[in-house]
Amino acid sequence: MRAVDRIVCASVAVGALASVPLPAFAQGSYPNRAIRMIVPFASGGGPDVVARVLSESLAPALGTTIVADNRPGAGSVLGTDIVAKATPDGYTVLLGSISLAVNPALYKKLPYDTLRDLAAVSLVAEQPNILLVQPALPARNLKELIAQVRANPGKLSFGSAGIGSGIHLATELLLVSMDGSMIHVPYKGGGPALTALMGNEITVYMSTLAPALPHVKSGRLRALGVTPIKRVGLLPDVPTLDEAGIPGFDYTTWYGLMAPAATPRAIVDRLNAETVAQLNSATVQRRMEAQGLNAIPSTPAQFTTKLRSETEKWARAAAAAKILPE
Repeated sequence: MRAVDRIVCASVAVGALASVPLPAFAQGSYPNRAIRMIVPFASGGGPDVVARVLSESLAPALGTTIVADNRPGAGSVLGTDIVAKATPDGYTVLLGSISLAVNPALYKKLPYDTLRDLAAVSLVAEQPNILLVQPALPARNLKELIAQVRANPGKLSFGSAGIGSGIHLATELLLVSMDGSMIHVPYKGGGPALTALMGNEITVYMSTLAPALPHVKSGRLRALGVTPIKRVGLLPDVPTLDEAGIPGFDYTTWYGLMAPAATPRAIVDRLNAETVAQLNSATVQRRMEAQGLNAIPSTPAQFTTKLRSETEKWARAAAAAKILPE
């Protein structure tokens, strides 16, 4: 495992107490102090957007403060491990992502077992991704990019939010479909990778939609395609990668809330109930939609089922792409 610098960027979401009476156990015990929400990526990327929207709505509902704590490193492994080993009292939670399912396919040995050491609370949101290049690159569409990649094997580069991130594996699979190769440049999160693309340090980056949207609309970055199988409403003129030349390509980043595995069921249920209530509210849904996100509340069991199926899916994908775990 590579050494990583621990960078902490905190943002606080504070709100008034909800007017609806809380259950007796919550009034007397939980929560009675601030909750720390670990975001296992650097600030400035899609996870930050999700964490901000969720914490700002969830804090008033719980009657407490939620501190979003960015702990980037090793494709989300560092931050996830902090939560897996945290005291299981409901005061340290994880804003996890699709990397929870991808990492087992890319690392021979993780310092935790996701399904054993973490308890699912609820799925939170999903977000399309968008394939981006610098406007100066002589590739105005995906077919022209494919031609450049094939003509320059191993010379162009793509960024990711870290080794083991969903973006990393999704881009590797895209390259398999292109029948080409590029140099992988991992960063500590989507924010730094997006900045690197704008600074011309890398050739290509498959970004989550929210942080990339203003740069695409301003013309600072060029969008070659979106990753879901259907077009994205906020960018109706940008084709899907399926339409642009990679048949069947379909990738969406998802996020979910988790707690240490031994967290009492009453606390997990309370977190789930309040999270689902907020994600079902029209206000939160509008905020998410404005960022290109879709709220996807769930039960803990539904989240666990998705995590199992996604882990199996990405293991098969890594094998198909001949990506060997490190």
